[in-house]
Amino acid sequence: MKNAKKLKSKKDEGWTFIETLIVMAIVLILTAAVGFNAVKQLDKAKIVTAKSQIETFSLALDSYYMDNGMYPSQEQGLNALWEKPSSSPEPAGWNGPYLTKPVPKDPWGNEYQYTMPGSNGLPYGVMSYGKDGTEGGESNDADITSWK
Repeated sequence: MKNAKKLKSKKDEGWTFIETLIVMAIVLILTAAVGFNAVKQLDKAKIVTAKSQIETFSLALDSYYMDNGMYPSQEQGLNALWEKPSSSPEPAGWNGPYLTKPVPKDPWGNEYQYTMPGSNGLPYGVMSYGKDGTEGGESNDADITSWK
């Protein structure tokens, strides 16, 4: 009788195929939930990165202005913060580079937009078109600007 109990208990060990499928389904559902949340956080991180980079450009542009008495022209663009412009008007007091690295693209791989003069009577404007890469938009596609 002891041997029969030992045989029966060994036979009952382990999971059935259905139990395994149920566990795999639960794991997949949890993984998907975490994955969707991670994508949302990634979009938020890109927006924060763009805002931070625009703020860095604003500080660098103000330093450029203090050295040269003018902001870079729209044609010179943000690259004037990294390399001394050779086009007119040439900045006589250029003491750059004003950035620690060359001007990056925005977190979505698009060029930042530099306007001179800027919006709302400001001397300049720096803008990222956001995730969609086009002007306007809402939520993750919204433009990120130096004047808002």
